[in-house]
Amino acid sequence: MQSLEADLAAARDLDTADLADAIETIGFECTRCGACCKAETCASGAEPESDAAGDDRGNGDGEPEPHTATVFPDEVRELQAATAANDDFDREYDWRDVARPMPYGLREGEDGPEGETFEWALQTDACGDCTFYRESDDGTGACSVHGSRPLICRTYPFSVVLDGDGDGNEEEGAELAQPMGAAVDREGAVRAHECEGLGRDISRADAEELAAALKERAVRELEEAIAVRDEYEPANVGGVVVHDSEGAKRPDGTPLDGAE
Repeated sequence: MQSLEADLAAARDLDTADLADAIETIGFECTRCGACCKAETCASGAEPESDAAGDDRGNGDGEPEPHTATVFPDEVRELQAATAANDDFDREYDWRDVARPMPYGLREGEDGPEGETFEWALQTDACGDCTFYRESDDGTGACSVHGSRPLICRTYPFSVVLDGDGDGNEEEGAELAQPMGAAVDREGAVRAHECEGLGRDISRADAEELAAALKERAVRELEEAIAVRDEYEPANVGGVVVHDSEGAKRPDGTPLDGAE
């Protein structure tokens, strides 16, 4: 397996025109079904399905898992600013309104969750849906901060595979994606994940915009991973500690510096 630095160099060398060609070939149009923003709905009683984070909406015990989409620290702050500038919100969200610690690696202690984890996920509501998801009476979904949505949301249902030759060989290349559900199609370096909007016509302009965001996300994910690796130091404190590219933080986004 090649180093993160080599993967980053490969991501920076991605040709957005080639990515756009692949997206055009696969085809995509958002149907606003909301599946990529939701966990199992509270009232539906439906069986767990796959969400945009790729986890089956069940934890193996028949319980639905919340929507889990990765968000970078600067994106959390951008979303906070978006709530302050949007009349649909009655206040500016604080860090914990926007993001929650990525649940992987945490355990339930006597006084609540504890342990160390890496990165942040978008906050969820009582149903497990993204906190920014809105749905009309006819079931049409929408994002209340659409213009400021994170890169993981802008690029769904696509991800990038580095050094892939497009022959479907799963062993080749490094896939750049947070878990997004099963890959159902691939064209060159682009993988498509489960989504009812796949296979629909997409304009060249939209394909190019999506390709640029996909490359940006690939680069950002690797830059973040390298920074997390370089900044990481074990945190010998109680409760939950989140390691991101800016260092160790408490769940409210404040730095861990100075904690005993």
